[in-house]
Amino acid sequence: MMLEELRKKAIYQNSIEIWIGISEEQKIDWVNTDNYQKFIAFLLKNELSMKQMTICFDESDNASYGGHSKKVFANNLAAINDVNSHCYSIKLKDSAIELIRTFVL
Repeated sequence: MMLEELRKKAIYQNSIEIWIGISEEQKIDWVNTDNYQKFIAFLLKNELSMKQMTICFDESDNASYGGHSKKVFANNLAAINDVNSHCYSIKLKDSAIELIRTFVL
């Protein structure tokens, strides 16, 4: 249900927001960068159409979810500098949501 809520906000979403959404649905701790990298590797392996993008948080941005900072999470990913740690833009069409929901750790 979380992914449909994201799609209502905007059809294109960044992979961090999608990761948080699927983590919520599957009861996964979203702040684990290793798990995020496994998620992105899964999407790349399954050839989901994604465009790499830059996420920028300014110092006043206190965006958080579940008590954790999205900014800190994004900065932790940026420090890894691997294809699986990048942020991507993803069109949340039905087929993309179906694929995303098949991800399991």
